[in-house]
Amino acid sequence: MKDRVNIIAMSLATLVALATGVAVCCADGPPHRTHEPKMSYLDNGEIRIGVDLNLGGAITYLAPSKQPDNNLVNSFDYGRQIQMSYYSGPVPYAVGDKQPAPNWRHIGWNPIQSGDDHGHRSRVIDQRNDGRELYVKCVPMHWPLDNVPAQCTFETWITLNGPAAHILSRINNARVDTTQYEARGQELPAVYVNAPYHRLMSYTGDKPFTNDALSRMTYTPTAQRPWTMWFATENWAAQVDDHDWGLGVWNADCVRFGGGFSGRPGPGGPSDVNTGYIAPHRREILDHNIIQEYRYALILGKLDAIRGWVYEHAERKATPAWTFGEAHTRMGWTYHDATDAGWPIVDRLSVNLSGDDPQVISPHAFWRAEDAPKLTIDAAFNNGEATAVVYFDALDESVPLGECVVSFEIKPDGVRRRYVVDLSKHPRYRGGMVGLRIDPVSRGGEGRHVDIYAVTLGQ
Repeated sequence: MKDRVNIIAMSLATLVALATGVAVCCADGPPHRTHEPKMSYLDNGEIRIGVDLNLGGAITYLAPSKQPDNNLVNSFDYGRQIQMSYYSGPVPYAVGDKQPAPNWRHIGWNPIQSGDDHGHRSRVIDQRNDGRELYVKCVPMHWPLDNVPAQCTFETWITLNGPAAHILSRINNARVDTTQYEARGQELPAVYVNAPYHRLMSYTGDKPFTNDALSRMTYTPTAQRPWTMWFATENWAAQVDDHDWGLGVWNADCVRFGGGFSGRPGPGGPSDVNTGYIAPHRREILDHNIIQEYRYALILGKLDAIRGWVYEHAERKATPAWTFGEAHTRMGWTYHDATDAGWPIVDRLSVNLSGDDPQVISPHAFWRAEDAPKLTIDAAFNNGEATAVVYFDALDESVPLGECVVSFEIKPDGVRRRYVVDLSKHPRYRGGMVGLRIDPVSRGGEGRHVDIYAVTLGQ
């Protein structure tokens, strides 16, 4: 299958999965969950952030220090808050005789930081707060199931700097099921805000970090598609009120974002059903034993100040490069009809090409074609074919992926070589780009294999 969906698109089921516990564009929604909070706060005199130690350490409070009653975080149910949430197979996911409800069967394996849809809360097993750094570790619950703790732990570290909270999140997986399931879209993190912050703003153009015009993300939500998706080429988005004040979310490793608003904009607080949503998004393979981290920032302020803060702190790379031996991770690369040797990644992606249509897919990134005419692939092919192909994915989503393909000659003898592909000769390789896909073979088979050490774009 040579279509765009395997690089960037997301199924409607996955979009609903990203809603986690939200009432999908309905006014009534799921039952409100209540419990006695046990809060731990950090305050630097500019912003105040709080996690609930009786709710897995999820962030349930964020406000200006001088306006402590102005908590932006929505906590209508245990699927809201600002929290960690992960997705993997199998789909559906059941434990013994405990099956997901029909409306959650599409989610699959889904531990989240706060609790489950049946009202059972995740358990904190370690925490500390010295006034400068807040740390919490929990055993998460599976959102779709009734009282099923996950075979993993979540850890969170929070520090404050001016108007921003810096957060490091980590999953420590310890699943008994050792299957390497196909990558799923991850919320990094899931962020829910209150009804006043209904204007979803981001930059979606091909001139990032130039103060080019922002876009308001507008769409018509439905029960099947509660949120919209877009490329945030400056790696951030914000939910703001009618006076352009609110919360920005920045994840420097994410270009694809999801978000929107459910319900009625206007007055409302943490207990109300109406909510805005943002999630930096990336597809990831979650091995049974993986330790996976991501970083993000939450920024309070006016829209122009949020953007200015990102500009000040962002490391701006003209072209992406992935060197797997240095990172010891997949660096966001995933597969279709293929698997690798599993986590930890030692010095390469060691990919088994036994599926019908094997594909090696990059994470979303942004670069301009004129800055990166050449693609260099450091790899050893052992696949029985003398030609491989690479697809490039344009920021302009109207450009068909099938028209963005370049073939290159390889030596399928298992010897490591550097292959340089001149993308600039293709007439479609112009302007903003957001992804790559390498098809090492036209059709997979037993014994076919490729080792990929690095992929770089540049001059």
